[in-house]
Amino acid sequence: MKKKGIRMWPVILISIMLIGCQNSKPKEQDLMRINSASGENAKKVIFLMVDSLMVQAIDQGIGKQELPTLKFLIEHGQYYKNLVSSFPTMSVTIDSSLLTGAYPDIHRVPGLTWYSAETKRMINYGTGPMEVLRLGVNRVLADALIHLNGSHLSKDLPTIYEDLARQGFKSGSINGLIYRGASDHKLSIPDWIQGPASLPKEIHVKGPDLLSLGSLSNPFQGIKNLPDGVTNRLGIHNDFAIEAVKYLIHSNTLPDFLFVYLPDLDRELHKKGPTGLRGVKKLDQQLQSVLETFGSPEKALKEAVFVIAGDSGMTQILPANQNPVIDLPSLLGDATILRPGEAVSEDTDIVLAVNETMAYVYSLKADRSLRDTANVLKSDPRIDFVSWKDQEWIYAIQGATGKQIKFKAGGNLTDPYNQSWTVEQDQEVLDLSINTATHSLNYDQYPDVLKRLSSALRSHQGEFLVVTAKPGYELTGGISPAHKGGGGHGSIRKMESLVPLIISGTDQKPEHLRMVDLKAYLLNLVTKKAQKSNR
Repeated sequence: MKKKGIRMWPVILISIMLIGCQNSKPKEQDLMRINSASGENAKKVIFLMVDSLMVQAIDQGIGKQELPTLKFLIEHGQYYKNLVSSFPTMSVTIDSSLLTGAYPDIHRVPGLTWYSAETKRMINYGTGPMEVLRLGVNRVLADALIHLNGSHLSKDLPTIYEDLARQGFKSGSINGLIYRGASDHKLSIPDWIQGPASLPKEIHVKGPDLLSLGSLSNPFQGIKNLPDGVTNRLGIHNDFAIEAVKYLIHSNTLPDFLFVYLPDLDRELHKKGPTGLRGVKKLDQQLQSVLETFGSPEKALKEAVFVIAGDSGMTQILPANQNPVIDLPSLLGDATILRPGEAVSEDTDIVLAVNETMAYVYSLKADRSLRDTANVLKSDPRIDFVSWKDQEWIYAIQGATGKQIKFKAGGNLTDPYNQSWTVEQDQEVLDLSINTATHSLNYDQYPDVLKRLSSALRSHQGEFLVVTAKPGYELTGGISPAHKGGGGHGSIRKMESLVPLIISGTDQKPEHLRMVDLKAYLLNLVTKKAQKSNR
């Protein structure tokens, strides 16, 4: 919530800024209702989403003999290096795609920040402390804690938790950002947040059978002492999640499906760049402790299926002396741009929603065409491409060169995911390889770009552009968080889009290597494992 640097729950940002505060303890008591519906002997499925886990780090660490647990899981399972993430490559959008099995044109969560034409206001789930303060603590927390799962995520699309509940299976989420399910829960808001945010003391939400969200919803309270105080980021960190998983294993209360979000690696890579191994080595040790809780790694794979994935990659941002931050307001000249915290007025020309290395640029004036704005932005050589929709067509202009491509769904070209397209003009803009003899197209630098880009452009109402930065650069709307010399993501190139997928404890293989396709695979794992155990 991959944003990611400080893109986790806004409440984490506020907790860092407020000192000496006490948080109230929640009253969630879920543990009695999560016993596996398929019996104690059925294999459980544990999905661990590791924020910003990258193939390069895994391969380097294993090559140096520094990641024994990941090496064990790979040697006793399946290892894929090219799982295609969602777009924008930001956690809320990615998790929504994973848990609903749809891209944002269907699940309706466009990014970590976006502009709602319906309500005429910015939506921000917590991009950085300055933006949170400018937009208003109450608004950001309400969007993150109430509206994201309650109304922004499409109610017409069931989550994996809702599907499993309908089939009689039990599920759980530990620190997941997207958690909507069929069971009633309460988020308990600490007194010190209620004051500045004007939030109710308790927020009623729907979630899986087990909903654990740091100290806001801690069903382990009074049973297991977990680090969830103000100085521990309210429990939204790896140690809390790993210890919670270990308790469920030890107490034999694992649900049929458990989603676990592990955010710590992302924070480190945003600061130091994507080449470091320290965070991955710590992750490896944490995974080892989980396997050992079963008795041994070998026994763990007999009792559970482990699915481990990164949510997005990360690109190295150039150091400050190489001008890595693209200031969009300065490129847009005399346009009147909405400032954070201000209300849209008749004078507002443009609204910016920056998601690190990508941004939505909204045009609010009929006399300011998207193409005109695109032509202004593409003149900066640090811009990768600028894209927009016009009825059924999607257009993209390459930065610096001005080369253009347009495409639409349907036609005589078929991609590796059996999606059909019509493509015209310069295929180089999106690095497509087209074989007219076989009526096929393939992707390279921009994985599944036609579907992912068109889905982002159709993810919400309004007239807007999608802007992406070239590798090494990131975008800003003026006060957006920057990561000079560190790491960034959000864009659609393969460095930020291709992530590792490790599956251990089953021979069943996913049909397609896309995040959006994993929901069907996970549902099949849970239901098929249960059927086998009941024979």
